Amino acid sequence: MQKDLLYSKSHEWARVEDEIAVVGITDFAQEQLGDITFVELPAVGDTVEAGREMGSVESVKAASELYSPVSGEVIEVNEELESAPEKVNSDPYGEGWLIRVRLTDEPAGLLSPEEYEELAKADH
Repeated sequence: MQKDLLYSKSHEWARVEDEIAVVGITDFAQEQLGDITFVELPAVGDTVEAGREMGSVESVKAASELYSPVSGEVIEVNEELESAPEKVNSDPYGEGWLIRVRLTDEPAGLLSPEEYEELAKADH
């Protein structure tokens, strides 16, 4: 469990530093999905909205939508995931990050690490 992150109920995380948020999926989510084989992300310049679909991931088990935990403009996309989507599995909180967002609103409705841990236990 990463203590410097905020979490969504749909198993995405956000690391907020000033007006920028780095977004990814949780270790719990990547475990549930299995080996990730494809990641579809928004483009730089796109706007994402908290709670709305922002892309998808495909794995050997299933396909799943990705929901943005924050609102703002996409300023960077992890292009390494195009050729190495497995980084989401091997390092979901590091090299497996998905997008960087310039926030337009303060993050709201996200869970603390402790609250997310309880949710993940319940979903297991």
